[in-house]
Amino acid sequence: MNISRQEIEDFLYHEAELLDEWKLEEWAALFSSEGVYLIPPIGNPEANVNHSLFYVNDDRARLDQRAKRLLKKEAHVEYPHSTTLRNIHNVRIVDQDPDGIKARCNFSTYRTKRETLDCFVGVSEYTLVEENEELKIKEKKVILKLDSLRPHGKVSIIL
Repeated sequence: MNISRQEIEDFLYHEAELLDEWKLEEWAALFSSEGVYLIPPIGNPEANVNHSLFYVNDDRARLDQRAKRLLKKEAHVEYPHSTTLRNIHNVRIVDQDPDGIKARCNFSTYRTKRETLDCFVGVSEYTLVEENEELKIKEKKVILKLDSLRPHGKVSIIL
C-alpha cells in the first residue's frame, strides 16, 4: 500500500472530527477487524499489556462496546456529553512495509464539562492497513505526556 502523508493526515483529521462530534460508532468503524485501542500507563509507553495495568486495552469488540456505551444516558460520566476539541500536530510516517503503515502524531485534546476544562496532550502511534480497499486502523496507541491525570483523575472520553 502506497499512501502519502497528506492522505494519512486527512484520515486522522477525519477521526478527530468524528470523535468531537460524538459519532463514536462511525469512529469504531475506522478500525480493522483486528483493531486495538491502547492507552498505556503514564511514564511507561512500552508497558506489556500482560504485566501492566493500562488505562485502555480494547480489542475490536471492546472498542465497539465502549463506543455504544458512551452514547447511552446510563454513561453518567459522559452524559450529557462533554464538549471536546482535538488538535493533531506533526503527522509523520515512521515506516511502510507489507504489514501496514506506521504513523505518529502529536495531539492535544481539550474537554469541557460542568465549567471545567481538562487538557490531554501526548503522542498517538498508529498502524494503518488496507482492508476491503479502505484505510483502517489496526492499532492506535495513545501515549499521554502528562505527569499524572490530575486534576481530572480519569480518562472518560476517547482520546
